Amino acid sequence: MTAKNIITDDFLLHTNAAKTLYVDYAKYQPIFDYHSHLSAKDIAEDRQFDNLTQIWLTGDHYKYRAMRANGIDEHFITGNASDFDKFHKWAATVPYTLRNPLYHWTHLELKRYFDIEEVLNTDTAASIYAKVGDLLQQKDYSVQNLLRKMNVCFIGTTDDPIDDLQYHQKLQEQGFEIQVLPSFRPDKALQLTNEGFLEWIAQLEQVVGYAITSYESLVKALHERHTYFHEVGCRISDHGLSTLYFEKTTSNEVSKIFKKAMQGEHLSKKEIRKYQSALLIALAEMNHSKGWVQQFHIGAIRNTNQMMWQSIGADQGFDSIGDFSFAPALSGFFGALSATKSLAKTIVYNLNPKDSEMMATMLGNFNDDGQIGKMQYGAAWWFLDQKKGIENQIDVLSNFGLLSHFVGMVTDSRSFLSFPRHEYFRRILCNLLGEEMEKKELPMDFTMVGALVSSICYHNAARYFNYKRI
Repeated sequence: MTAKNIITDDFLLHTNAAKTLYVDYAKYQPIFDYHSHLSAKDIAEDRQFDNLTQIWLTGDHYKYRAMRANGIDEHFITGNASDFDKFHKWAATVPYTLRNPLYHWTHLELKRYFDIEEVLNTDTAASIYAKVGDLLQQKDYSVQNLLRKMNVCFIGTTDDPIDDLQYHQKLQEQGFEIQVLPSFRPDKALQLTNEGFLEWIAQLEQVVGYAITSYESLVKALHERHTYFHEVGCRISDHGLSTLYFEKTTSNEVSKIFKKAMQGEHLSKKEIRKYQSALLIALAEMNHSKGWVQQFHIGAIRNTNQMMWQSIGADQGFDSIGDFSFAPALSGFFGALSATKSLAKTIVYNLNPKDSEMMATMLGNFNDDGQIGKMQYGAAWWFLDQKKGIENQIDVLSNFGLLSHFVGMVTDSRSFLSFPRHEYFRRILCNLLGEEMEKKELPMDFTMVGALVSSICYHNAARYFNYKRI
């Protein structure tokens, strides 16, 4: 018997109240995607992808992990197999993804972008690949038109301080109606023991036009790049951290630590923490001085499979949830910034569920200057952006903060076909609230609860990031 597509109008909506909330208050809200890893170059050049593998599989570590778990040889994942053969192996994996969010995402994306109703498997792979390949050659399926199709109004990319941001500038010159703005991500400046640190410093020197021989000159260079990003429209920073350290130190100590790193000398764990603490504080102060929002993604342990990392590089699906203890560091870090009135609006994303309640309650300690929703417990992230993880994030935020001021979901994706994840989130949100309305745990007041839904889906983020439509 042929499997039926589960993506119906009522997908994930199990009560009449949930259906009303979704259709009347969530479905048609613009998408404000303030954190992604999309290519500004692809958007500015209005790229048209050749086939479904290129736009949908390439670089998707979620799919890579599932294919490996299904016994697919690496040749068909990140290797040199043909695009169709890679897609066919993915299609062979899809039936085995039941109860993994990939099963939902796969069919939601096929339906929303390409109006494909068939369930993806080896029987349908060739016809779906051919149909989408033909559609992708049409101008209606260029990158910019795919974004319009999903009602996207804002995209925040993720950009290294050494980036010249030329494609963001080109988009502004084009007058593209969807705002695509950079986010400042200085992770490499913090990774002073990584193999590529000195090479990155050399690249930064080329960009700023002078030698970086001291910690002070590094901070000066980062401040100049921070200012340049601001001039191009950036109002968001981002940090990907395994854990957050906070060590009290002096400028003299940090200067000595930086010089040791530049000379290739061994650094103790405490020296590394002192350097990272000092530089994070300096960067946070820059964010506050310009009125930016700062984001911290905390809890991943990356590149765990050393053999595969050396073979095919980073971000290929060999990262996982880490297990760290950082409550005192959060307290010290935010406390130090708060004490000097230099704590910017902050979103913290947590990857380990064991830390959820701790993080939500810690952030609530620093809503101390009259701003609405200043400290945000961020959306379910990475391994947690599935149905249960989203529900848990909403529950934790509701229990320990104000869901009413939550700034909503992000894709955190490298794929231009990922925007239905906002629909996925919205349906889960509406289902949760709708069930509680029908259980009489929330008022059966669609105006009141509907306003909450529309605020989370769009309006809160627009206010928080001071967004004004072009």
